[in-house]
Amino acid sequence: MVIVQSYPLAVALCFVTMLCWGSWANTQKLASKEWKFQLFYWDYCIGVLLLSLLAGLTIGSAGSVGRGFISDLKQATLAALGFAFLGGIVFNLANILLVAAIDIAGMAVAFPIGIGIALVEGVVINYILKPEGNPVLLFVGVACIALAIIIDAVAYGKLAGGQQKTTTKGIVISIFAGLLMGLFYFLVQKSVAADFLKPEDGKMGPYAAVFVFSLGVFLSSFLWNTVVMARPFTGDPVPFGDYFSKGNPRLHLIGILGGIIWSIGMTVNNVAAGTAGPAISYGLGQGATMIAAIWGVFIWKEFKAAPAGTNRLLSLMFLFYLVGLALLITAKIV
Repeated sequence: MVIVQSYPLAVALCFVTMLCWGSWANTQKLASKEWKFQLFYWDYCIGVLLLSLLAGLTIGSAGSVGRGFISDLKQATLAALGFAFLGGIVFNLANILLVAAIDIAGMAVAFPIGIGIALVEGVVINYILKPEGNPVLLFVGVACIALAIIIDAVAYGKLAGGQQKTTTKGIVISIFAGLLMGLFYFLVQKSVAADFLKPEDGKMGPYAAVFVFSLGVFLSSFLWNTVVMARPFTGDPVPFGDYFSKGNPRLHLIGILGGIIWSIGMTVNNVAAGTAGPAISYGLGQGATMIAAIWGVFIWKEFKAAPAGTNRLLSLMFLFYLVGLALLITAKIV
């Protein structure tokens, strides 16, 4: 399988994760103009699974180092398979809540709050699992990002009062999404071998682990997404028949593309974790919050109705995110 042994290259892959995880939700924004996010989500899950399988059968099976994708799956213990699969189930619930929050409150709010909380929680948990990097720089960086989250919430609170009810619901859902999102990566890493070059028996390499995780995402959608279709956070229940009667090839492809984009980020992030360590790799990947906020502010114009002074808060948010990300990068070097 293809692995990474250079820290600069691992950091570069984490930035790819950041771009992917911060950009996939644009597909949901595009699709939501024509149909409900619950319908979009079925295609998104298909995209996640397809990319993970394709990556496993290609770069996960190429080269002469490590174990090949199929061999890796065959030798994995039930415990390793279970942790990766459970990670997919937990992520899926968190992600459905996040997509619902985006639908309600917009990308510039749902991402910084939800993913920001997940970043703080995930870095702490993954550092405990595998303590790599300078802890002072690592956690000061996390503190900077946490402050950026608070600033973003204050900025969103300055929007017009007519949106306040939606704001509260969107923020609450984002918080719950973040708390769950902070757990899934830890569960997946419990299934992954410590050394990709010489993986221990029973554990999996990054490609097999991501594939099993993706199976958990796809199969658990029949529970989580079905519930959200029957009892949506806003509006009327969404019939299953709408997926076929209201969908068209373009809408389905948009959803699948969203899943592919997110899954590319997950795959390269797990590859990078072998060199950068899971805490740094996850923390950098979740810099996606800043990418999503840029999309929300500058492309989707979600703050165009905000009063004077809001732009200064948004500038501070971006500044603290950038400082936090820089500290996370240098934590492995110093």
